[in-house]
Amino acid sequence: MLAPDDPEYQARDESLAKELPADLIIRRSPIFEPYKLYRKFTGTKEGLSLDINVFEEGSKLSLKQRIAHFIRATFFIPDARIGWYRSAVKEAMKIAKEYPISMIYSSSPPYTVSVIARKVSKKTRVPFVAGFRDPWSGFEVSAPKRWFIPRAIDEYLEKSVFHDAKKIDVAWKGIACDAIAKYPDLPADKFIHVPNGFDSVDYPEHDIHLRAARRRGNKFIMTYSGSLYGPRNPKNFFRAVELLLDGNEIDPEKVLLRFVGRSGADLDEMFEAPKIKPLLERIDYVPHSQAVELISDSDALLLIVDDIPSVEHIVPGKVYEYLGAMRPILAIAEPQGAIGELLHETKGGEAIAQKDIEGQARVIRDFYQRWLRGDSPASQMDSEKISQYERREATRKLAEVFDKCTLE
Repeated sequence: MLAPDDPEYQARDESLAKELPADLIIRRSPIFEPYKLYRKFTGTKEGLSLDINVFEEGSKLSLKQRIAHFIRATFFIPDARIGWYRSAVKEAMKIAKEYPISMIYSSSPPYTVSVIARKVSKKTRVPFVAGFRDPWSGFEVSAPKRWFIPRAIDEYLEKSVFHDAKKIDVAWKGIACDAIAKYPDLPADKFIHVPNGFDSVDYPEHDIHLRAARRRGNKFIMTYSGSLYGPRNPKNFFRAVELLLDGNEIDPEKVLLRFVGRSGADLDEMFEAPKIKPLLERIDYVPHSQAVELISDSDALLLIVDDIPSVEHIVPGKVYEYLGAMRPILAIAEPQGAIGELLHETKGGEAIAQKDIEGQARVIRDFYQRWLRGDSPASQMDSEKISQYERREATRKLAEVFDKCTLE
């Protein structure tokens, strides 16, 4: 495995290193990243998460931040990790000389790694498979607003990777649809849907049927785990809770709304709402194992998807981890979209549109009443369907893709 040497991450969880196989060979090469320069130029404090607090589209930016954004969109193509390209290609070629490599695999974002994999594939004539967790150019969540020349370069790199990759594995079907819409000459059978999943060993109870049971506590706990910022915020969810409080349909003394993870400063006012604040428990970023324990120690789970035009296609990996916890899910997402289909298939909960406050209130009320009755949180969930999304199934499917690529 090739990785950058001490890169800057949105969040670090050193405990995950313990899950790596003891015989895994990891090679590292230097990376130049612009984040330290960005902080010095804009006066941003060390340790502040740039992805949430600085790069959010639509926020009010200082002149220095606008200049920095222009530089990022113009010169860091396809992304700010392009400073790893030269050293990564050099190190990969050393690896290729030392070991009998039969295939190359990349996982994006960042999209720089796909560009690196393509280059190494061409130099070694070894086929490569490109994996994508998100779409590339024009993706509303992460793409900077580029002017036409850097945008053309970015799209050229994207098209080159798509055309030269032997196969392309996508975490959700919308990624393939997006790529084919942009580049109609791409064959549909080049894309393989390998959904994200969950590992049963990550949960306190390894058996999925045992996870379905939870002793009723003295409070109904609804947990959100993950980052929150701009278009991904709990504003309408809080309005739905306020609606239930105003109608005396939930007892504020018996409800705990737990939010685990980082959030942008622009959301602080929402968390200070007088009716909502007494119900809240806010926990900063925690290691993955602790986050899994917190969602397992819940009666229901909250998923919020970015409020953007292409939201109906997005399926974040978090939803599978939620399903694996065997807790019913309220997803703030399009009911007819990919998440809605997944929850309908697994009976894992319900997707409600961002603007449908009464619909969100209805689902919260239903979960709360089930808790009052002492029903098992997973009483209506399909454990057999959910088991199909164990990560070992995704691994098996991806292994089949690798085998076919190396045999052809």
